[in-house]
Amino acid sequence: MYKKSLLALAISAVAFPVLSEEATPSLENSSSDLENVVVVGSKSDARTMAGSADYVDAYQIESQAITDINQVLKTVPGVYIHEEDGYGLRPNIGIRGATAERSEKITLMEDGVLIAPAPYSAPSAYYFPTAQRLSGIEVLKGAPLLREGPQTTGGVVNMMSTPVPKSSAGTAQFMVNQRGSADVLLNYGSTVDTASGQWGYMLETVQRDYEGYKDIDRTNQDTGFDISDYVAKVSWQNERNLVLLKMQYSEETSNETYLGLTDNDFKADANRRYGLSEIDQMDNDHTGFNLTHNFQWSDSINTTATVYRNEFNRDWFKLSGGGSYIDTANTGDANAQGILDGSVDETGLKYKHNNRAYISQGVQFNVNWQLAAHDINTGVRVHHDEVDRYQPTEMYDQLNGKLVYQSTDVPSSKNNRLEEADATSFWVTDNFQVTENFLLNLSARYEDIDSKGKRWSDGKARNTVDKTNSNSTNEWLLGLSGTYNITDNWQVLAGFHQGMSPLGGGAKENEAPETSDNFEAGFRFNQDAIFVETIAFLSDFSNKIEYCSVANACGTQASGSIQTSGSIQTAAAQIAGLEFQIGNTFEAGTFAVPVAYTYTYTQAEYSENDVASNIEKGDQLKDVPENIMSLQLGLEHAPSGWNNYMVAKYGDAVCSVAGCNRTKGKFEETEDLFTVDLISRYTLSAGPELFLKFENIFDEQVIVARNPDGARPNMPFTATAGVRYDF
Repeated sequence: MYKKSLLALAISAVAFPVLSEEATPSLENSSSDLENVVVVGSKSDARTMAGSADYVDAYQIESQAITDINQVLKTVPGVYIHEEDGYGLRPNIGIRGATAERSEKITLMEDGVLIAPAPYSAPSAYYFPTAQRLSGIEVLKGAPLLREGPQTTGGVVNMMSTPVPKSSAGTAQFMVNQRGSADVLLNYGSTVDTASGQWGYMLETVQRDYEGYKDIDRTNQDTGFDISDYVAKVSWQNERNLVLLKMQYSEETSNETYLGLTDNDFKADANRRYGLSEIDQMDNDHTGFNLTHNFQWSDSINTTATVYRNEFNRDWFKLSGGGSYIDTANTGDANAQGILDGSVDETGLKYKHNNRAYISQGVQFNVNWQLAAHDINTGVRVHHDEVDRYQPTEMYDQLNGKLVYQSTDVPSSKNNRLEEADATSFWVTDNFQVTENFLLNLSARYEDIDSKGKRWSDGKARNTVDKTNSNSTNEWLLGLSGTYNITDNWQVLAGFHQGMSPLGGGAKENEAPETSDNFEAGFRFNQDAIFVETIAFLSDFSNKIEYCSVANACGTQASGSIQTSGSIQTAAAQIAGLEFQIGNTFEAGTFAVPVAYTYTYTQAEYSENDVASNIEKGDQLKDVPENIMSLQLGLEHAPSGWNNYMVAKYGDAVCSVAGCNRTKGKFEETEDLFTVDLISRYTLSAGPELFLKFENIFDEQVIVARNPDGARPNMPFTATAGVRYDF
């Protein structure tokens, strides 16, 4: 039934249309307008829409020489970042009521298409687009996010790739840091007029070769990574049609591990890695394809359709259970410390091939109808995703400080399984301009999700089924929000929407998804370059769902076991807070001084007891900081082409396990982090722009994460020199 529905909608997509669920381009402009696949639109749109939103533009990404998505999102209020490797290879992004583990509780998109490897059956985002090739990042947090999904509690992050240029244009950028690591960005494209319409193309690549900043005991093995990312786009446009074909391929090899450090070893050398992690390595590749067609039926009706497919294959070969040595050594056990140091032999070390193949595909169709005071969008998406795990374990012994291979074990049934989900989504939104000053947004979303899983007990043969599961979810979600212009400069806003997080492919029959009621209210002041916004928010969860994995094991159960697969339902919770931002550009003679400050205060607590998960009312949720803030300050001098920027960021310590405020465990909390980056850019008369970037100038390294297996740091001081040429 699903395949027939997908085929029918695919045919309609080709026969009819797609752009975004929101944007209506002017067909008189060039082919690059096709790529307004947006959820916000622009910085000015974010500051007026009927719901809280933010927009990181190309100016910020380029001027700050962004390579790590975590660092740019730290400047957005209401966004929580849980760092892991110091590079942002696998970001942990949370938004308001959505906690940060593997960005699994937010809706991630690239150019309006779901980009998590398996958004319904396995939403943990082990793949993420390369930050250098992004032209903008949109964050939507208010009630209008119901036009997106499936995660509809915290927010949406939509990353926009480099568009097809309106005329022949390209960019070449090269960066190198003091450790010999290098980044290269190259793109070129053009649009030409022909008898059949405008044809355009764009080719782009990002090449990253990093040495790493950590040292592994007793080896010269580096701790860096190599990434190659390629994108190709072809567009065609005439008076009524817009068509875009986008193809993407990337591959990564990173010598990354889950194994952290004991607290004493962290204090002695935060950038140390134990020899037990010498052979840990992530290998992955991602292939993406989407075809978009937009058709302008009339001045008021526009339709958009997208056919998409993403494939992601990964094998993260790494030590399993290393956290037990860390935990024991932290309590003073000399034998465990000796195993970590390599001075004590250990047998039976398990290194598992966390080998998974993901597929995410579907068709989405949207109709935009502008009628008098109404701007209506309605659409449907038919989607399928799956994750196929076949994860054998290799056995090693540590002998005289060296790892010696012993054997390979056939996977257990939990490591030999297929989980999948089929989903049909429907949405309708109406931006209703009730009066000149009163804008009302009405939103509704329907999700129909069928998931199932199967486990085998006989290895690759897969003839003997060990266990099956299935789950069906049907949810209507409603939202209402609005803005009212008190004066030309002052605006108030308020909104409410129902949120949901699907259970994932491991869900069992009769299990219910995570649901929430979400409220926000605030005001905005906007005059010339001055912008001020204050928004209070509350997310009230009837139940909190935790996705369980090795990276983010579900909390210790009453039985004493820890769950690393599937999901568990815990207690009701409330997440409340306040977001504030202010920005202005001051003029001082021939200098411009842009300033932007953001601050977020959050209280995230369980509101009832749950004996099964060892949770009590008042326990803090993990990975949600109480205070976060950022300050961006610039000094720009257009006559000379010399521009300078400072970016300061602060984040409170967070619980690494729920309820650390009650248990007061010594090893259950991270540490506060304050960093300052400096960037200086100078444009030569011949055209190229030279720049220097100094990250973490005070070389402040703290414990930013304790999950999955021990204490781990943020990136130390890093100096980068680069050149950029736009032609």
